[in-house]
Amino acid sequence: MSEIDILSHLVLAPWIMKATALISNERKVGGNQFRHAFATLGILLDYKYFSSSVLLKASLVHDLLEDVPSTNLDELRAIDADAPQVVSLVLEVTRNPCDSKATYLRNILEKGSYQAKILKVADRISNLTDLHRDVYSDEKMTKYLNETEKYVIPMALEVNHNMVTELTDLIRKRRELLQYCVS
Repeated sequence: MSEIDILSHLVLAPWIMKATALISNERKVGGNQFRHAFATLGILLDYKYFSSSVLLKASLVHDLLEDVPSTNLDELRAIDADAPQVVSLVLEVTRNPCDSKATYLRNILEKGSYQAKILKVADRISNLTDLHRDVYSDEKMTKYLNETEKYVIPMALEVNHNMVTELTDLIRKRRELLQYCVS
């Protein structure tokens, strides 16, 4: 099947409905987690992950378990034939509150599935586009950029070299902004 055929048969509506629970979760940069989920989906489509219905569906709900802890996993698993795999992927990229961010990212880097790494990289690209000095301190931005270089770029090197280029560009631009504002 062609990419158009694959996309025309993809049913995202039930996943979009579940993702609407994220509307009430605001982001520091403005907007909400629902829009971030769509941005992550858009990044995956931009990188031509058309044939991975599990990955695309998971992108819509990848933050749901962290942001809406009352989410019923059994309901998610019953959505469609892909649902058990979608839930498994979402669980794989869901941070355990007991883990530090570094531990969480290291676990995905060292033990994560190929799809978990793709999803985490797309998620980080979305987050980096929202990383602005008027919202985050220079220290927080620097820490986030360093984390990305240490954990997320190695993930991207494993899954998609074009994503490495985008991550590198985003990091460079954010570091230039930090340097410009310091001088």
